[in-house]
Amino acid sequence: MASNQQPIQRTAIVTGSSRGIGKAIAVRLAEDGFDVCINDIQTNSQAIDEVVTHIHTLKRKAIGVIADVSHRNEVETLVQRSVEALGPLDVMVANAGIAQVKPVLELTEHDVEHMFQVNLFGVFNCYQVAAKQMIKQGTKGKLIGAASVVAYRPFSLLSHYSASKWAVRGLTQAFALEVATHGITCNAYAPGIVGTACGKGSDYMTGQTLIIDGGIQFS
Repeated sequence: MASNQQPIQRTAIVTGSSRGIGKAIAVRLAEDGFDVCINDIQTNSQAIDEVVTHIHTLKRKAIGVIADVSHRNEVETLVQRSVEALGPLDVMVANAGIAQVKPVLELTEHDVEHMFQVNLFGVFNCYQVAAKQMIKQGTKGKLIGAASVVAYRPFSLLSHYSASKWAVRGLTQAFALEVATHGITCNAYAPGIVGTACGKGSDYMTGQTLIIDGGIQFS
């Protein structure tokens, strides 16, 4: 007997997804049946369009939204536009981030502030705005953030980057504790894509940072 049941529509936002890890995550989500909002900054606008086009070839909906995650109002607009175009938000992947190689004695206050503004406050903005949207919808959801192997053991010349990623680990664990009552999980990856994090099996996992680095660092 044929089933008239419609497939479940799921949507995700992936920040910093015009290239690299973010692009790989977005494409994987589309392959797994998600409609995806592709995000990056203005300088990567052409690459955003290319990823959107690629996802369309996978027979999934996709839109591109330019936004700087370090600016709260732009993240709010990002989430709003995604919901308007694709429907209720199920997954937020706070992937956008920056790195800088520089000796610790040569770092400026601006270097450190900028690193934290993007890598920590960017993740915070995405987590909080997305969580509020999920609660408003009355639905469960998943928050996923970009940490790094250096969130466990810092590397030379990456002191401020390492510190920002340690902060992401702490933020992720704290968020997990507080949003659990709303059916929302919060995890991070270090540093690559977590292929199972958006599957049903991940509903029982929260507050974790998963290392995928070929065994360089043990958690």
